[in-house]
Amino acid sequence: MDLQLKDRPCLVTGASVGIGRGVAKMLAAEGARVAITARRENLLNELADEIEGAGGARPTVIAADIKSPDGPDIIKQAVYDAYGRLDVLVNNVGTAAASPMDGPDEIWDYLFAINFVSTRRMTSAILPGMLEQKFGRIVNLTGTQEPPAANAANAANAAIQTWSKGLANQVGADGITSNCVCPGRIMSEQVTQRLYPTEESRQLFIDANIPVGYFGEPEDIACMIVFLCSPIAKYVTGTVIEVDGGMKRYSH
Repeated sequence: MDLQLKDRPCLVTGASVGIGRGVAKMLAAEGARVAITARRENLLNELADEIEGAGGARPTVIAADIKSPDGPDIIKQAVYDAYGRLDVLVNNVGTAAASPMDGPDEIWDYLFAINFVSTRRMTSAILPGMLEQKFGRIVNLTGTQEPPAANAANAANAAIQTWSKGLANQVGADGITSNCVCPGRIMSEQVTQRLYPTEESRQLFIDANIPVGYFGEPEDIACMIVFLCSPIAKYVTGTVIEVDGGMKRYSH
């Protein structure tokens, strides 16, 4: 199937590792012109080398802190300098950390800033261009809809999902879609180094929670995201899609 992404300018945030890296590689394999951004420039350059070595167009590398006051505008300008427009935005910035109900406001504010505010501000920066060209694809990476406890990252993810649905309603007639993808447990830096650092801990979680029997790879998520980025996904918007190996246990 031709996803009609050839030569379309795409931006992937949080692209240095994990899911963002996998999405950038798959978009490039589809012929898209990809801009990649994160804070660690050395990892972005390694990814650009890998994509170019595989025969794709070398991505535009944008080393920037999206959380800074001018971060989204810096990133947008770099994309426009390289490609003149932007058709696709994949919002993949986010993190999780301990944030109990009685935790300090600083932790809750930080997690909302990185998980929700960064996504909102980056989207707000590029939305006028999409509205002008009457085309755009916005895909937001969020998290589980079945949180085991009340914490800031889960609350921020819920905020993104509600905001994304509202945005879909607002801009659908302008040829712009807005969707959320909820990854399950993916073999990424956060999972392997922080959440489940040992093979034993991963296997215990798999046995209890994942029907397909393994943690996913970034490419397992990238397939869904790249489809949602494509022009042929024009009738899919306002959705929240789980890609989790069956981990979600309840219907809506």
